[in-house]
Amino acid sequence: MKHTLLLLLLFTCSIGFSQTKVSGVVNDAFGDPVAFANVIFKDSNEGTITNEDGRFYLESDETYSTLLFSFVGYATQEMELNQRATYDIKVILEEEAASLDEVVVFSGKTSKKNNPAIDILKKIWENRRENGVKKFKQYQYDKYEKLEFDLNTIDSGLIKSRVFKGMEFVFDQVDTSNVTGNTYLPIFINEAYSKVYGDNILKEEKDVLEGNKNSGFNNNQTLIAFIKDLYKEYDVYDNYLKFFDKAFTSPLSTTGVDVYNYVLLDSAYRDNKWCYNIVYYPRRKNELTFKGDFWVNDTTWAIKEINLQASKSANLNWVREVYIEQEFDVLNDSIFLITRDYFLSDFSFRKKEGARGIYGKRTTLFDNYVFDIPKDKSFYSEQVDPYQYEVYNRPDEFWEQRRMEQLSKDEKGVYKMLDTLKTVPRFKTLYNLGATLASGYYEMGNYDLGPVFSVFGFNEAEGLRIRLGGRTYFSQNDPWRLEVFGAYGFRDERFKYGLSAKWLLDRRTRLIVFAGNRKDVEQTGASLTNSNDVLGRSLASSSLISVGANDRLTRINLTTAGFEMEPSKNLIFRVTGSYRTLRSATDTFSLDYFDENGEIQSRIQQPEIEFSVNFTPGKKTSGYGVEQTIINDGDYPTFFLGYSLGLQGVLGGDFEYKKLQSLYTQPWNIGGLGRLYSTVEVGKIFDPVPLALLSPVPGNQTYFSLYNSFTNLDYYEFVSDTYASVHLQHNFGGRIFSRIPWIRKFNLREVIGFRAVYGEISEENIAINASNIMYQAPGDVYYEYSIGIGNIFKVFRIDFNFRGNYFNNPDARKFGVTGIFGFSF
Repeated sequence: MKHTLLLLLLFTCSIGFSQTKVSGVVNDAFGDPVAFANVIFKDSNEGTITNEDGRFYLESDETYSTLLFSFVGYATQEMELNQRATYDIKVILEEEAASLDEVVVFSGKTSKKNNPAIDILKKIWENRRENGVKKFKQYQYDKYEKLEFDLNTIDSGLIKSRVFKGMEFVFDQVDTSNVTGNTYLPIFINEAYSKVYGDNILKEEKDVLEGNKNSGFNNNQTLIAFIKDLYKEYDVYDNYLKFFDKAFTSPLSTTGVDVYNYVLLDSAYRDNKWCYNIVYYPRRKNELTFKGDFWVNDTTWAIKEINLQASKSANLNWVREVYIEQEFDVLNDSIFLITRDYFLSDFSFRKKEGARGIYGKRTTLFDNYVFDIPKDKSFYSEQVDPYQYEVYNRPDEFWEQRRMEQLSKDEKGVYKMLDTLKTVPRFKTLYNLGATLASGYYEMGNYDLGPVFSVFGFNEAEGLRIRLGGRTYFSQNDPWRLEVFGAYGFRDERFKYGLSAKWLLDRRTRLIVFAGNRKDVEQTGASLTNSNDVLGRSLASSSLISVGANDRLTRINLTTAGFEMEPSKNLIFRVTGSYRTLRSATDTFSLDYFDENGEIQSRIQQPEIEFSVNFTPGKKTSGYGVEQTIINDGDYPTFFLGYSLGLQGVLGGDFEYKKLQSLYTQPWNIGGLGRLYSTVEVGKIFDPVPLALLSPVPGNQTYFSLYNSFTNLDYYEFVSDTYASVHLQHNFGGRIFSRIPWIRKFNLREVIGFRAVYGEISEENIAINASNIMYQAPGDVYYEYSIGIGNIFKVFRIDFNFRGNYFNNPDARKFGVTGIFGFSF
């Protein structure tokens, strides 16, 4: 993401090179816009249609002198063009009197009955599973993909501003978008060529990357992967198309008749195939829908061409425009195979037309289809080195032969321009600023200082806390990494520290060895499924403000060592040995317990061995080093299973026990109803242990909305040795608020939550307790629920939290208000 923020620091100018450019608006005699009217250069096949507001933009590399405007039921109108660029054209179409008795002009909401467009749509539903590569047992094809970032919409005043002093040459490579009509400057391009193999019987697919070429910075793999995830693969035949973590209703969806109006506009030959042209547009505002048209064949009912443009009123942040084009070719006179997929999005802080923004574009071309050549299942499961030097350093001849679409003059110039830009001192300063804000680390050669956002903290044990740290960082593909921090509390006047090291021994199986030591203050009552990450630390121990006293804190000295490996993609096995010393960090909190002799002890020394497996199918990562960046965070299921063995007598260990923990979390896109997050945790400790080794139900005494915690519980209000919990949180994405006229314009989003936990505590564990905590487990299921309003100013959500039961607990919090900041689409 740091490269994404970096791109916001650059701008483009308003100069274009196309020969003929036109833009404007088409209205009828009453002044109302004419949506989806045809706009064509006379004596050519180059044209477009107006949007739902009657606006259009069209350009061509050729020189034309006449523009044609037409629509069903209106007289065709011609307009002479006296110059290469003609903007703000205003056209009025007159109704064609001779055809008024023959033609029905659709406007507003169209009928669902006796509508020929919907009859055709039903034919598409019946045949949609029989098209494309799904018709064959096996398939192969070549794929060329071009990802691009362009900066758009800038005035001459900013071009000449001090910010760009010494960097004026970046504006030498500009062009004009044929979708939006805005000038843009390409500033980032990534090209990839691969061979794709698939087997519909085995339900396997493999994408073998053969070449990758980047413009700009060597370490931009995260940016590339981030863009690819935004524009992930989709199928227009699916009911919902997922972009930006949102589920848009496809115009080909079986539920489309509830959210779209359909109009049968035309029929004609498209590449020797008779096709129907259907225009569609949303029935309501503020929903995640598109507008556009598609051509569908009259015998196979397969899509020949389709374009989709996101509704400008869609409840979507930071994205001003989304435009998609797909083209299909015909095989054996009946099978339609995709040949071109174009996706453009216009990112901007404001949706106003004149606002500055960034285009993100992906063009994918498909060729050389081959079918029914089987490969062994081992071919699809074979692990290979994910990073091969030659793949990322192919010569120019390789790209000249395999590019399925030649780069434009301006795109070619990007490679040279960015090489020059990296040598400009002012740009280096802007780059470092953007990188620090995005990553949280300040680059100092091969060492990153940070995280800068955790420098200050506060809790009852330490008072004001200052923390400084950093990590080694040579590149995103570092085979080893060291990380260290030091912290000081002004109340306890103690120094804390942490040190960890990781080393990637084998890149193919991702065999990693790790070790570290941390001496710190920790809130062990903030989570159920614990991590032995030596530098892991709960926000609950260092939040600046909290509800009530945050004094139930533990001093921990933790040493760990172990190894992990990933024999199959996203399946990780880990073995960790740890040794920890635990004691209370405040005078008001006790971890005391009775030892075997009945004497009270205040400190615990405990060695432990943990065996765990973590499976995250669908997780996408960037980088090939010891640490990888997760690209689609929160967009895949997680399965965790851990078994821990406490050792007594080894290295002075105090307790022998066995502990089993498991976790399952899953995000769900519920079609047009929004997005649901679900988590289930269960665990059991099989032997008597004191409070410090039990499983406290995670409370939350901060003012932050923390998923997977119980907002109205104090830390250690419940403790258990056997537990089961469930957390549900659903974001409707504004579906309800969009139906309320006076609130619709704010694009707010509704969020509801429910969380519950069941727990037990054994008599043996109660018997050894000598602390000042009264053990209580939620033998009756404890539950909470919440109602939230999200997308406030696009960055804030406020939650109103209600306790469901156990109101008689001391100082029970029946109601609370929490909030959370975050950037989301």
